Amino acid sequence: MDRQEGMNYAPKGQRAPVVDENEFIFAAVSLDHGHIYGMCNGLVEAGATLKWVYDQDEQKVKAFLKAFPNVRVASSEEEVLNDTDVQLIAGAAIPSLRCALGVRAMEHGKDYFTDKAPFTTLEQLAHAREVVERTGRKYMVYYSERLHVESAVYAGQLIQAGEIGRVIQVTGFGPHRLSASSRPEWFFKKNDYGGILCDIGSHQIEQYLYYANCKDANVLHSKVANYHAKDYPELEDYGDATLVGDNGATNYFRVDWHTPDGLGTWGDGRTFILGTKGYIELRKYTDIARSHETDHLFLVNDQGERYLSLKGKVGFPFFGELIEDCLNRTEHAMTQEHAFKAAELCLIAQQKAIKVE
Repeated sequence: MDRQEGMNYAPKGQRAPVVDENEFIFAAVSLDHGHIYGMCNGLVEAGATLKWVYDQDEQKVKAFLKAFPNVRVASSEEEVLNDTDVQLIAGAAIPSLRCALGVRAMEHGKDYFTDKAPFTTLEQLAHAREVVERTGRKYMVYYSERLHVESAVYAGQLIQAGEIGRVIQVTGFGPHRLSASSRPEWFFKKNDYGGILCDIGSHQIEQYLYYANCKDANVLHSKVANYHAKDYPELEDYGDATLVGDNGATNYFRVDWHTPDGLGTWGDGRTFILGTKGYIELRKYTDIARSHETDHLFLVNDQGERYLSLKGKVGFPFFGELIEDCLNRTEHAMTQEHAFKAAELCLIAQQKAIKVE
């Protein structure tokens, strides 16, 4: 079984590149989270040219070069930011530092692509909004549990095709394995990671807004707890929230760090999408005790029941669309407002959360 913990999670998918070599050049800066590998993989597969890597930690850079051996190692962040050939900075900094990196990138005339969560405070979000408005640059977010999961991509296509009618409710489950011994120090500091609803909860809220076609939502209730990780008092190992959207669609999600060691992957992520004419269930990373493959989708509507195994069959269109958006100044991959709204709501959910003792 695959016991991948997600630290260097780098999905690969087949899709024709949208640009030729050196037509879209980007750099990787700040390698604090392994999601940087998936971010760079997706862009490279879509035709982007990875020119530079920079991180203060030489060991992180050495590991990165094993995956991307042709990239140049910068001597400083400034060397990358001052390179006028670089069109986009991809970064997976410590969450509390992601906004500051994005501001530096945008003020140097570059678009920015950050790991989730993109902010740890509402003040950071307000600052990023101001810089985006002033510079005209993009502040895009790697909400990987939708963008880099083929079953999740295909669910969106089914919804847009009207297969389940109007979406009225989304339920999401985002369990993760803690693997505490492999985590960096910042992972356990609340000011650094922002809280569980801010962090892994951001995936869930983004999916809800997208699938239910909500432009905004209210957080009705949220709560967090540290049930089992008492050696790490600032860690929240459980969180959940309930939202209602501006179009009436509702949402409940649960996130946690309680995946047992007996599961063959890092988490049994699932999404349930209820529509007026049918429903969809996603078993993203495993179908427990039956299949070790990823990307299981179940569809039920007036035409009947269907099961689809989607691994390797859908690809990841977001990355090519992001490249084209940066080149053409369009918003097909994701609107800026959607990226920011998902971030805003997870911050509000975190801020409002009742702490369960």
